Amino acid sequence: MEDALLDLLRRVDTPTVCNAIEVAQGKRGFNAFTRGTMLCSATGEAMVGYARTARIRAVSPPQEPPDVIKTRRMAYYAYMASGPRPGVTVVQDMDGAEAIGAFWGEVNTNIHKAFGLAGALTNGVMRDLGDLPEGFPVVAGSIGPSHGFVHVLDFGVEVEIFGMQVAPGALVHADRHGAVVIPDDIVPRLSEAIATLMRSEKIVFDAVKGKTLGFEEFEAVWAAFEAART
Repeated sequence: MEDALLDLLRRVDTPTVCNAIEVAQGKRGFNAFTRGTMLCSATGEAMVGYARTARIRAVSPPQEPPDVIKTRRMAYYAYMASGPRPGVTVVQDMDGAEAIGAFWGEVNTNIHKAFGLAGALTNGVMRDLGDLPEGFPVVAGSIGPSHGFVHVLDFGVEVEIFGMQVAPGALVHADRHGAVVIPDDIVPRLSEAIATLMRSEKIVFDAVKGKTLGFEEFEAVWAAFEAART
């Protein structure tokens, strides 16, 4: 990814990216985004990067021997420390709606930030909200106090976060609204799509923000908006 596009994606929110994808595709119907309400540890920050994926559980103790669990955990960390950058860690908690294990707390966020990752996306639990490092947002399914019996099941596999499928290496953008997977084929056109979107929205904002507008005037503004967006 070019540095200019990366800088741009860090400055815009996830709804803007969703809209820009539709502009680039020339149609509505793009659906590779999360469903439902997620929680964000840092509301002003967006994360963007290539997915480093894993799956965990925490409700029940692992059934495998402790040395197997430890070896897999260290292999997980080696995997997260490698791969393309920018990177985002995307972890599916297989306990789903019953998730209790806060894998994302002060310890793991600092470790993963030190690995050079840009943030964490999970359907699971986060904690230690006052102690998480700056520059490493966590977008999670819930907040809780305990890590339970959290253990890594596997990594480098396709995962699902709030209805969104994420393959290893997929380009992910996430913030307090949720997350989206950016299709590879529109990446070369994404900067211009965002610029087109912003230019078209400015037509509406310039006409309505802080102003009084009649319907006939609005019709003209809306027509100009639609023409500019396509």
